[in-house]
Amino acid sequence: MLMAQNPPQNPPQEPGDQFKVSITTTNVLVPVTVQDRNHNTIAGLTPYDFRLFDNGRPQKISQDLAQHPISLVVVIQANNDVEQILPQIVKQASTIESLVVGADGEVAVIGFDHRIQTLTGFTSDDSQIDLAFKKLKPGSYSAALNDAVLSGITLLKSRPAERRRVLLIISQNRDKGSSAKAREVLEEAEVANVIMYSMNVSQLVEALTAKAQPNRPDNRPPGAEHLDGGWISNPTIQSQTNVGNWVPAFKDVFDAAKGVFVKDPLDVFTNYTGGRQCGFKTTKAIGSCVEQIGDELHSQYLLSYAPAKETQAEGGFHHIVVEVLKPGLAVRAREGYWAAAKTQ
Repeated sequence: MLMAQNPPQNPPQEPGDQFKVSITTTNVLVPVTVQDRNHNTIAGLTPYDFRLFDNGRPQKISQDLAQHPISLVVVIQANNDVEQILPQIVKQASTIESLVVGADGEVAVIGFDHRIQTLTGFTSDDSQIDLAFKKLKPGSYSAALNDAVLSGITLLKSRPAERRRVLLIISQNRDKGSSAKAREVLEEAEVANVIMYSMNVSQLVEALTAKAQPNRPDNRPPGAEHLDGGWISNPTIQSQTNVGNWVPAFKDVFDAAKGVFVKDPLDVFTNYTGGRQCGFKTTKAIGSCVEQIGDELHSQYLLSYAPAKETQAEGGFHHIVVEVLKPGLAVRAREGYWAAAKTQ
């Protein structure tokens, strides 16, 4: 993530550049998760086990070995859509405090429907965190997801720079009623060095609220089902049609008009910042999802680098690629960042 040397500045802009983020950078911080083929996290690697590229150019990297305490904002949807699962979410307060935040950590909690409510500011007091979760009550049908995430980022901006700034979103994957757009949220997350994780409750809500259907098996052969574009249906395609919506590429989100609509904000937020999205279909899986996120946060590598001069001279979107030099391992890291060209 970007480590700002000076506050964001607004130099004279060329036509068409009015939406670019202008940031003076000294270091880019990249949280990296390494897993084996069985999705087990891998510890014990050094900076010499990685290669990092910024816009295709290799960079000299280092690993931040210091233990940075976590400042976590939990943003929770609390409207009529999630009324049935709120009690299960409330039960996660102690798990989030112990497994996600860890030693010396602190938590703030935001609930949202059409309103954005800070249920507690940053605290390490278990009883205050538990009380904040118990304040969650179902509200209207609106769900101002973008506005709520933006409020969470604003809270994290107040925390000292040496703390890790993490935002956990527990919500459906649709924004309903925000004034802020996805790109504005991404810009603020970048400047504030925020990594975002999400627990997507959409499938669980659909499973609990779906009307019971008659138990009538579809006796049509796969080839008898019509699909657009001349495709012939088969069991594989049938399963693929149930996958979530396509998410625009990050560059397209920034290049498009500021009001661009993003179908799945959770996917964009988590992938852009280097976090990940966890989805589930049963209430029992909620706790498992929290544990997975906590495990990942406490096993990440923090790679940092000072972009080479020729890299700093390039404005716009910088694509980051991280490779691990040991076979059989997979890497997940943030996709990149936006910056203004730095002239000498």
